[in-house]
Amino acid sequence: MKTTGSATAEGTQRYVKRMTKVAPSHFRKAQSLMVSSIGLGTYLGNHDDATDLSYKNAVIRALELGCNFIDAAINYRCQRSERAIGAALKELFSESKLQRQEVVVATKGGFIPFDGQPPINPSKYFQERFIKSGLISPSDVVAGCHCMTPSYLQDQIDSSLENLGLGTIDIYYLHNPETQLSEVSRSQFNSRIEAAFELLERNVADGKINYYGTATWNGYRVDPGHSDYLSLSDLVSIAREVAGEDHHFRFLQLPYNLAMPEAFVFENQLVDEDMVSTLEAATHYGVNVVCSASIFQAKLSKNLPEDLRNDIKGLKTDAQRAIQFTRSTPGVASGLVGMSRQIHVEENMQVATISPMQTEEFLGLFTSKN
Repeated sequence: MKTTGSATAEGTQRYVKRMTKVAPSHFRKAQSLMVSSIGLGTYLGNHDDATDLSYKNAVIRALELGCNFIDAAINYRCQRSERAIGAALKELFSESKLQRQEVVVATKGGFIPFDGQPPINPSKYFQERFIKSGLISPSDVVAGCHCMTPSYLQDQIDSSLENLGLGTIDIYYLHNPETQLSEVSRSQFNSRIEAAFELLERNVADGKINYYGTATWNGYRVDPGHSDYLSLSDLVSIAREVAGEDHHFRFLQLPYNLAMPEAFVFENQLVDEDMVSTLEAATHYGVNVVCSASIFQAKLSKNLPEDLRNDIKGLKTDAQRAIQFTRSTPGVASGLVGMSRQIHVEENMQVATISPMQTEEFLGLFTSKN
């Protein structure tokens, strides 16, 4: 049985008030919702019951410690990450330790997912699950793995709702839509985006999602001349054409961390007649930015330069310092950290007990010391 409802302004504010052990500035507003500046990601891990249980316990612990922003994708761990989140939420709801209105759940669709395990014969699985059913045609698939036709996305939204055990997904992302640009023209891509946005707006009207967006890897980080480039201005214009100024294209996700600072420093997005950073453009267009890879899949969890350790104060580990960098960046709503174990949740959520860096202090990280 699905849990009805969704995250609300009142519910997330109630959650904030209950989290008395974190710094008040740990939470920030995204649309009408209060979201934790540290979110839990669920990308990595084995396709097995032990990892499912570990993720379930990690999600529960994160929600206990002040992380109310949970992120997944239907293809993560062959749908098992969504199901582990669903199991965690079901337990918390049933024990009245959490209310649906207090937690923000985001997921993604676009990459063709397996179901539980990689199949012995992927081609046969794909044919039976997607082609023979009439859900998609071979020409809809790009790079052998990606599709975003309306009929396919509807199937994926409904499947994610089942996996999560929820009646509504708070944020639904098109997953790496720039993948399409490897095989289709820019004009065809825009037509596909428009059709996808129309489908997503219908799902908003039907109560299946609240907001939608794009979750990317390269799209917002590359030069405008790059084949993977995504123009936020163009995407917002398409959303306005589909649904007017009250459109629900209100979130984007991209990797941002100490090693990948493009969202803050690279001026590659057009606003009026000026080129500005993705973070600045998103603020202008009323789009909230969620950052993935805050510790770059653990690459930033050790061996940071000594000057960074000195400049990012009040923390004990390099992972904590990397998280503090991301969440302290002006314009960031939440920094996602992959956390499949309770011990990592407890270490990383210690960052929430202190305030993000002040803007002047943060900008000082970019000042040459030579």
